[in-house]
Amino acid sequence: MSAVLNSPRPAPAAARAKPLLLRPAAKPLLFALCLLPFAWLFHGAWANTLGANPAEALIRATGDWTLRLLCVTLAVTPLRQWTGQNALARFRRMLGLFAFFYAGLHFLSYSWLDMGFDLDAIVRDIPKRPFALVGFTALLLMLPLAVTSFNRAIKALGAKRWQAIHRAVYAIVLLGLLHFFWMRAAKNNFAEVAVYAVVIAFLLGWRVRRRMISAAR
Repeated sequence: MSAVLNSPRPAPAAARAKPLLLRPAAKPLLFALCLLPFAWLFHGAWANTLGANPAEALIRATGDWTLRLLCVTLAVTPLRQWTGQNALARFRRMLGLFAFFYAGLHFLSYSWLDMGFDLDAIVRDIPKRPFALVGFTALLLMLPLAVTSFNRAIKALGAKRWQAIHRAVYAIVLLGLLHFFWMRAAKNNFAEVAVYAVVIAFLLGWRVRRRMISAAR
């Protein structure tokens, strides 16, 4: 009887170890991981290890990471549904903001390394080249999403209006894919384009299917 009374009681739920995704270190770790490509590119530019054409390497890499992070951001909701890990939602904002960060770096690299910050030349060049126009349009569409990605904006706009604004991410990722296609088409490199096209088609198709099922109920 005394052994039963003296046996340790199970720890209350609040005292149990938090899941990995809810631990305080999870967000700083993701932040550091998202900064790794930038750190690698910065070091490469500083040490002159980006190859024979560093400007092209910077422009290409920042564009690639923009599209990758857009895909990862769109993958959060399906992954949350499939795994039951609702805590994944807390990382979506950071991933989206990093996609905007790399899109900004992509445009900055083009403006600086290709155009020498010549504003008149940039204004003339963008409408003249379809891939540049599509990419710039995607960047402009990302701006209101980045500006309204904070809780205060959600309260100010209201949930429905905020959600309507952020549905622009679907158009953004499609424009990003088209921009990527035109950039790779110049070098007849379609393998990467096909991979991104399949991933994006799956992520958008999953959402369309879920809406159709929801509407049928």
